[in-house]
Amino acid sequence: MVNKSGQIKIQQMIFMIVAVFILFVIIGLIALSSKMSNLKKSATELERENALSLVSKLANSPEFYCGNSYGNQKSSCVDFDKAMALKNKIEDYEKFWGVSNIEIRIIPNENILCTDDNYPNCDTLKLISDEITGNSVSNFVSVCYKESNEGDIVNKCEIGQIIVSYEAVQ
Repeated sequence: MVNKSGQIKIQQMIFMIVAVFILFVIIGLIALSSKMSNLKKSATELERENALSLVSKLANSPEFYCGNSYGNQKSSCVDFDKAMALKNKIEDYEKFWGVSNIEIRIIPNENILCTDDNYPNCDTLKLISDEITGNSVSNFVSVCYKESNEGDIVNKCEIGQIIVSYEAVQ
């Protein structure tokens, strides 16, 4: 006579071990998905911090900085003439800053997009891309440029804004 109660107990133990293993796998998957969600939030926050840091430093970078070109040395000053010249060579810089768009606006803004034909009678210069994509951060700066006034070249400085757009991590 075969003892079936021993076999049933072994089968019950195997089913319990499998059930406990499946329970731990489910708990692990839930914990992993939670960590992945937090990782995406952290990556997006890091992108935002990098863009904030860049927008603060951009006005003082050699590509945009006024220096002594407009009389005395100014901090957080964007040379609009340099930026306009950079717009024509932007392919060399597209990956350099690691953002999707850089835009310089003179305030008050009438949204007149700067081109070679209408410069300096414009107030919005879009670098890298023609549209703001993703999330944006901005900083206020002085925007200076040289303007012709009855045959004389005059320095003109206005308040402006640098807007940096970055892609959110998906």
